[in-house]
Amino acid sequence: MSSQEIIKIEDDFTLIRFQNDSPEPFFAQREVGSGLIQFHFGIKGNAKFLFNQGTYALDLKEEKSLLLYNPQKELPLNLELAPNSWVISVIVSIKKFHALFSAEADYITFLSPDNKDKKYYNEGNISPSMAIVLSQLFHYNLHPSIKNLYYKGKGYELLSLYFNRTEDPNAEQCPFLIDEDNVLKIRKAKEIIIANMAEPPGLQELADEIGLNLKKLKMGFKQIYGDTVYGFLFDYKMDFARKLLDSGSYNVNEVGLKIGYSTGSHFIAAFKKKFATTPKKYLMSINTNV
Repeated sequence: MSSQEIIKIEDDFTLIRFQNDSPEPFFAQREVGSGLIQFHFGIKGNAKFLFNQGTYALDLKEEKSLLLYNPQKELPLNLELAPNSWVISVIVSIKKFHALFSAEADYITFLSPDNKDKKYYNEGNISPSMAIVLSQLFHYNLHPSIKNLYYKGKGYELLSLYFNRTEDPNAEQCPFLIDEDNVLKIRKAKEIIIANMAEPPGLQELADEIGLNLKKLKMGFKQIYGDTVYGFLFDYKMDFARKLLDSGSYNVNEVGLKIGYSTGSHFIAAFKKKFATTPKKYLMSINTNV
């Protein structure tokens, strides 16, 4: 239920898929030498990169990216991946990277002559076109013999989109207009069901609200978030319920009502399905560990 897949695309160019579909955090470590640039993309859930024996951390949230580069010291990859979270990382040498952009290096901030010896950290948003490529890297169905070629093409496509300063999802000349528009609508669908998790709309109502037909909503949501609309919402509600229990401010029935369960027994059954324990036993375990 938890895995990391390391794909060496070329010398000095590696792509890693981290996937944690378990209810427990997943930890991964990898040595990364100096002179290597790290790009990390949060596709689903949350992750955390730990530095200096865990004394410093950088969060990577869903639909966000992190660029890390420090020419002076090694930045080992020390990842804590939350339950039900996916991340894709690209690690490429500064030499190879600079060769790709040598004619355009002036506008890439950390490649400018003034910054060539400085560390560089940057958080950004994952654009709709990047979301499509990241989704394709997780949901490919190709013959193993062309897998490396596919990853190579998608890896370079991802980097080019990352540095595409002029991307505008509303630009009529954009060749990905339809797909990017759909990504924005599906993200809106996710926001709607989270905001209304106690009383979520029906699928057809949701599709009408975001302006997509039902089939595109179902297929697109599964492709981007790796689950059905209500499967995603169930996981979100259970994680939210656990956080409410952790706060110590609510009893079991109150938590159930807050996330949309009118009877305590239904909430208890759902919580047990997700975490293999009841809310009451979970609360007892928290209090025991305090």
